Formats: sequence, C-alpha cells, structure tokens
Amino acid sequence: MADPISSRAPSGATGVLVLASGEVIWGKGFGAEGQAVGEVCFNTAMTGYQEVMTDPSYAGQIINFTFPHIGNVGTNPEDVEALNPHALGAIVRQDVTDPSNFRSTQHFDAWMKANGRIGISGVDTRALTRLIRVAGAPNAVIAHSASGDFDVPALLARAKAWAGLEGMDLAKDVTTLQTYGWDQGLWKLGSGYTSPLPQAGGAGGGPLNDSTAEQPTPNPSRLREGNKKPRVVAIDYGIKHNILRNLVDVGCDVTIVSATATFEEIMAHAPDGLFLSNGPGDPAATGVYAVPVIKQWLDTKKPLFGICLGHQMLGLAVGAKTEKMHQGHRGANHPVKRLSDGAVEITSMNHGFAVDADTLPANAKATHISLFDGSNCGFELADQPAFSVQYHPEASPGPQDSHYLFEKFAGMMGD
Repeated sequence: MADPISSRAPSGATGVLVLASGEVIWGKGFGAEGQAVGEVCFNTAMTGYQEVMTDPSYAGQIINFTFPHIGNVGTNPEDVEALNPHALGAIVRQDVTDPSNFRSTQHFDAWMKANGRIGISGVDTRALTRLIRVAGAPNAVIAHSASGDFDVPALLARAKAWAGLEGMDLAKDVTTLQTYGWDQGLWKLGSGYTSPLPQAGGAGGGPLNDSTAEQPTPNPSRLREGNKKPRVVAIDYGIKHNILRNLVDVGCDVTIVSATATFEEIMAHAPDGLFLSNGPGDPAATGVYAVPVIKQWLDTKKPLFGICLGHQMLGLAVGAKTEKMHQGHRGANHPVKRLSDGAVEITSMNHGFAVDADTLPANAKATHISLFDGSNCGFELADQPAFSVQYHPEASPGPQDSHYLFEKFAGMMGD
C-alpha cells in the first residue's frame, strides 16, 4: 500500500495520497486535478456516495470508501445534500465505470471534475481502512496530476503542517449567510420532490424561500389544532437537504437560520420548536458561540431536537464534554440500541467527535448507545422537552428505522 518517499510516481499512477505519518499511496487520479489537505476517514456505506460527497458534515475530510464500486450508478441533480460538495476528495478501489442507472445524468468522474473534487482509484481501501482503525484518522494530502508528476516531499510537508480538525470551527464555513424558508418534501419515484428546490443563496448553498413553488400537502394527522403547522427554526451548522424534507414531511413550517444567529434573531420567527442540525468540525469550537444561544432557548422550555453536531451542541449546553474519537463512525449500517425498550435501530452516522456520557448531568438521561463501542448516541432532558441523537435519522442514504424521531419532535410541538 505504501511506497518510499519519492517525487516519481510508479508507471501509470496519476493520483497520490500522502499521509502526514509518511505513507505514500499511489493510484489513478480522476475528477479534478490539483491537491487538497484534510483528514482521511472511511465510510462503509454501499450506496449514496453522492449524498456523502455533498454532506456538509464532511467538510475538511477525504473519504475512503470501503465499498469497491463507487461511481457505477453515475450522478444526478436530485441526490445531493447541499448545492455544492463539501468532502474534499474520494478514494476508491475500482476504476469508475460508465454509469448504469436510469436516473443518472452525469458520469461520476465528470461530476467530480465539474465540482473541483479530486478522486483516486485503484487503492487498497481495505488496507487503508485497517490503518485508520489502528492509528486513527490521519491528516493527508490528496493529489491528482494527469502527467503523473508530483512533488511528494512538498505534499508531505503540507500534510504535516495542517493543524487537523481538533479545535477547528467549520460550521461557520458551511452555514447559510441568510435566513430562508423551506417547503420541499420527500422524493417519490416517478414524481420527484413535492416542490422544486428553492433558488440558491448563501455560503453553504442555502436555498431561498420560493413562494411560487408548489406547496407540499402535510399529513393532516400531524398538524396542530386548527390546521396550524408547528413553526420550526433550524440552526444550520451544516444542514442536509433531506433533514429539512423530513421536517416538512411531519408537517412543520421550517425556517433556516445561520449557525451564528442570535437568540433574538431566532425568537423573531416566533418558533414553536428549535432544531439543531448536523455539521462539521470540533463541537467545542462551534460551541463558543452556539452554546449560549442554546442555553437561552432551554430557558424557554420549548421543544428542541438536535442531531449529530446538534446533539453535541446540546450536550455542551447542559454541561457535558465532547471528545475526539479514534476513528469516528461513518456509514449507513451502524447499530444503535434504544434503551427504553432494547430495540436496535440501524442508522446512518457521520461523526468524528462524541459526547462523553460520563459527563452528562443528572437531568440528562441516555436514550441510545452505539453497539459498536458503547458511545452515547442519544439523550433527553428529564425536566423539559429536549432530546438529541448522534446519528442522522433522515437516513440519506441509509435505513429509515429512526424516522419516528421527527414525529416525536412534531408531537411535542402539538401538545
């Protein structure tokens, strides 16, 4: 898997991954030419590579896909979680083939190139995954040059110089710059989404509300008395489109605000509930400005639901601590035990930090744990309607075992 440091690539090699620890991994480049520095992590999902690449939670990271056949169903404009990709690059085992799927509109190689993202194929991704499991997620530079000419010592120096994700606030980089409304519902085969994606705007590719778009019809049983939709403000730390679609699906009127929105700016929308989204980076760094706002919200005793980074933000707000994980959890097949009844949910996950369960206060009751390593995957507050989970309950891509959490949140606002 690794070769000695050398400025000369092996015959036919047009891509390289240089780890800060000195390992050099050669392959065949695809997508955009150039180089990028970030943290290498592995994702075990068998489907949904386009959703993974566009998930804002992957900002600052290079994805090593353990499933060998990435790119074989092509890409399309519907299967994205943000308007722009946020993962820096993709490492895959097999060469990207021509797409074989009726929904494909663009080759994965062309999509990567158009979006300025670097790929390497022909890599022993299982060996790289084992390295990460043993040594932890490394800092690295991924590079692609059609000529096969690389200055490996310079790439190594850049990888070593990168500070890493610990202590890094990335939510500010991916969040929307403006407030907007969302009314698009879930996708259905044959008809697509229930309304068009609103016009784009903002640093994180956040849409603007489009009053001319067809309005989705929510399930009447999920509406409050008088057919009034519960009004939700979602704080965008790096929110995925399908999170918003699931909130719409359970009958919510959704407004998205920036990660740096003040409590007063949130309350100006007269919300019935607050949603804390997923996102990238070190939760402790984001918490510097996010936690005071969440504490003010908790004083209102109104419903709150957090996922992923939002789960970690709630943990910090109630006095718990977060910690960097050795390798993180990333994939669409992670088993989580629900402590209330012992049921096991198969979940989608993407996180490299976790809430330290031992630091949760007495009023925070653990609700879910990982069956991989026992780490905390959810808790709720005993004295008010606030709860959170570490995983992505909308499961795009992945199983739908945890959709009930959106209904739980909507039900809290209907009480």
